[in-house]
Amino acid sequence: MTLLRQFLAGLRLLLVLTVLVGLAYPLLVLGIGQVAFHSRANGSLISADGRPVGSALLGQGFTGPQWFTPRPSAAGAGSDGLASGGSNLGPSSAKLQKSVDAARAAAAASDGVPPADVPPDAVTSSGSGLDPDISPGNAYQQVDRVAAARGLPAATVRRLVDSHLTGRALGFLGEPHVNVLELNLALAGLRSGG
Repeated sequence: MTLLRQFLAGLRLLLVLTVLVGLAYPLLVLGIGQVAFHSRANGSLISADGRPVGSALLGQGFTGPQWFTPRPSAAGAGSDGLASGGSNLGPSSAKLQKSVDAARAAAAASDGVPPADVPPDAVTSSGSGLDPDISPGNAYQQVDRVAAARGLPAATVRRLVDSHLTGRALGFLGEPHVNVLELNLALAGLRSGG
């Protein structure tokens, strides 16, 4: 009888802990996340015309001179989230140097600047290959190209970049940056909405 009693006590404990740890706790954390951090808990989605077009946390590929371009992606063609990861090429890699030199030449030709003036983040991918942000220098370098392709004054496009600059977190953490998706959505609205 003692063995059956121990078995039933263990089974009751298993059921109680399963409900507490497997259901109640995850639902509590989900509820707190939805109330306190709704946007972040749902993937930091960005919407346009009432439908989600991307996440502020993941880079997307933009092609054509009329768009601000993100950092190069090591995550396959078009910033493929399933292929996220770095290239694993080190600073002494000839393959990396050749890739950077080619990207620098292409960026310099596209944006009409000397190769030495091309910002590092315009020619190197991030560790994940899905970085959604570029440096202010990279964004400002692209202003003239984007403005010309859209038939807009460069000053108008520069002000748009100014309004999308994000400073350091808490004033000292990280680097100033510009979210490419948010900037391009604002640019599309500027184009269509004046």
